Amino acid sequence: MSLTPAHLPKLFDAVAAAINENAAAVTELDQAIGDGDHVFNLQRGIEALQSHATEIAGLDWTAAWQKIGMTVMAAIGGASGSLYATLFISLHKNTKDKPVDPKTFAEALHLAVEAVKQRGKADVGEKTMLDVWVPVAAALKQDVEEGKNLHEILDHVHAVAEAGVEATRDMVATKGRASFLGERSKGHIDAGAKTAQLMIAAIANHIKTVAE
Repeated sequence: MSLTPAHLPKLFDAVAAAINENAAAVTELDQAIGDGDHVFNLQRGIEALQSHATEIAGLDWTAAWQKIGMTVMAAIGGASGSLYATLFISLHKNTKDKPVDPKTFAEALHLAVEAVKQRGKADVGEKTMLDVWVPVAAALKQDVEEGKNLHEILDHVHAVAEAGVEATRDMVATKGRASFLGERSKGHIDAGAKTAQLMIAAIANHIKTVAE
């Protein structure tokens, strides 16, 4: 199966459904240690992508990632908007003038996550979405290099994302509003990590159904 930007509208819908179905639970997580507006901001960004879905579907991958990044930057408030915009604009930069095959994408995602780390001045272990994105990007890169098949890769990415979000439960937050709580931030899953996991799972599951 060759995934093209024509698949993006349904991917946007799958991501929207996953976030909407879990909105109340994730907002509860966010209210415990954060600002409480993470899901609302994310939903606004996803809705903006859905409104541009037809246009984005007609682009090549490199241009699509740039459009996604710019749309997200304009629509999502807070830190999430800046970080996700950085992710997609970096994907655009690191695939420009290259054939977008699995190896190129895996390398570009690794570099994009590194760009997010720099923008957010954060890394794994600080109770953020990077606790999901960093191991997911590493797993994808390794699996592609090892020549694993698509279903193996997607199952692994799904499992790594779940492990990443669960790992945030016992971490002490050092970024954002949650950092003000210090040790009291322990015992709570990070909302940004949870939505990252939900989106990754939705994308992986949708790609699996398309590939069958």
